Amino acid sequence: MTDKSHERYLAVKAVMMPRDTNSHGTIFGGVLLSHIDLAGAVGARHAIRSEGWPDVPMVTVAMKSVAFHQPVHVGEAVSFWTDLLRVGRTSITMQVTVEADRDDEPVKLTEAEVTYVAVELQDGKRRPVPIRGNQT
Repeated sequence: MTDKSHERYLAVKAVMMPRDTNSHGTIFGGVLLSHIDLAGAVGARHAIRSEGWPDVPMVTVAMKSVAFHQPVHVGEAVSFWTDLLRVGRTSITMQVTVEADRDDEPVKLTEAEVTYVAVELQDGKRRPVPIRGNQT
């Protein structure tokens, strides 16, 4: 793989809104998980395109190692950074790191590992396909 696909990639940046708060006044973990899933997919697509592989549909198959390090506050602009961890025959796994700037320093808020599988959609069914296409 090329060096470009190994670079940290800013996949999503979002401002956290009051509607997404829990009873403690911080952002729900589930809201962050949704953004993490989206960011991981955007980062995976970026890595796949950087390699010149075909643009195939992907589905989330696993989200593991989720760690909530710091609370996320309303009004914070939160960055969702991705790093490519590994590519299998039909899957790609991304590390997603969630950060906010606090006192002009990036602070790690949350991180997770997310795996996606390339699929072919046929007759309402999904079948895994090689993520690199017909390349070996």
